[in-house]
Amino acid sequence: MKHIDIYDIFNKDDLIGQQVTVCGWVRTSRDSKNMAFLELNDGTTLKHLQIVIDKTVLSDLSECMKLGTSLKVVGTVVKSVVAADSVEVNAQEITVLGVCPPEYPLQKKRHTLEYLRTIPALRVRTNTFNAVFRVRSVVSAAIHEFFQSRRYTYVHTPLITGSDCEGAGEMFRVTTIGYSNEYKSAEEYDAADFFGRRAALSVSGQLEGEVAAMALGKIYTFGPSFRAEKSNTPRHVAEFWHVEPEVAFAELPDIIEIAEALIKHIIRTVLTRCPDEMKFFDAHFEKGLIEKLEQVVAQDFVIMTYTEAIEKLQNCGEKFQYPVSWGCDLMTEHERYIAEVICKRPVFLTDYPKEIKSFYMKQNADGKTVAATDLLVPGVGEIIGCSEREADLDKLLEAMNLRGMALEDYNDYLSLRRFGSVPHSGFGLGLERMIMYVTGVQNIRDVILYPRTVGSIS
Repeated sequence: MKHIDIYDIFNKDDLIGQQVTVCGWVRTSRDSKNMAFLELNDGTTLKHLQIVIDKTVLSDLSECMKLGTSLKVVGTVVKSVVAADSVEVNAQEITVLGVCPPEYPLQKKRHTLEYLRTIPALRVRTNTFNAVFRVRSVVSAAIHEFFQSRRYTYVHTPLITGSDCEGAGEMFRVTTIGYSNEYKSAEEYDAADFFGRRAALSVSGQLEGEVAAMALGKIYTFGPSFRAEKSNTPRHVAEFWHVEPEVAFAELPDIIEIAEALIKHIIRTVLTRCPDEMKFFDAHFEKGLIEKLEQVVAQDFVIMTYTEAIEKLQNCGEKFQYPVSWGCDLMTEHERYIAEVICKRPVFLTDYPKEIKSFYMKQNADGKTVAATDLLVPGVGEIIGCSEREADLDKLLEAMNLRGMALEDYNDYLSLRRFGSVPHSGFGLGLERMIMYVTGVQNIRDVILYPRTVGSIS
């Protein structure tokens, strides 16, 4: 049906005095003897449009006053009586598009995020999720803009794979057979399955991305990844969106520079394009959020080695739940302390022990560490995992054999080192964690439309 977005009502001065048609859902309603007032929202803006109803013009309001009801309103745009810099619509016709019964679960103005997770089909109508998903859209667009403007090729890597990029085994099995007693062994089962071998959902598009980068130079992939990690922390979901560039002829300092530029581009874009949403998050989720993000854009990120970070954590006097020693895998409490207390800004932690990092990372000359870095940010912890990839075939084979990996599953990947190998690097940025960082939302379940977590696929 022909109508105008509520966003345009607020942002086009030439509509004042004009008759318009708007559609939306009733967010609040007030009734009095001679007048009635509705606030309508259509999802195009965080602001609600006030609809003013003169009861001498429209009298049968029984259905259209109910929260959650969807309406089409024809009326005249006028300057707001109560807000000098805003507008409202004097209604002349109201059509109920969809009635809403009294058991509509969003009757109160404020609900806990935990409660809203139980009604994922409706929580998007609240101010919080209305704002979250518009920011998510802008962040996604900003990522594409960043890479496209720098001549990266956007590639689509497979979601079904026969190899485990991270080597951790936390993958979702893909099968058409399901439970069966017909097969005498796992090998027989796999041979009878759809692909004739074991298959799983991808944890990362990196390995295939490297293949593309070895011909196209600079590529990125942006899509869902899946990890069957039985974790219920506020930072983990089983299905998440993953931004993964791969860059030929780039060493670790080069990819660190690219990662910092991407983060700053995303933040600048969100601050510019989502002013109302960012004011909302600043007021309701993290006081001083906008100022914090502005400072992030204005400052250089810190670069610190893992060894330096361990020394600082051991000498800081803080009592951590998990003890710190060289060789340990840093926990969220350690990552946040480094970013929030020691550095007070985003920090790239480099040169991790090779035992706690993936097989594909370039081995440093010291024989103990790899050319890897994690970007840690205040309030979240790690949002980027990054490394220079091992370009030496013999060293790569050594790392894979030490982990007992099936080399035949990685024939394509190994061939890149046999035929014209070059230094190259890449990283993975978790989209949801980036959105948490720019909005101040503390739980990853609240920045994705349908969070998939262990024990929950509602």
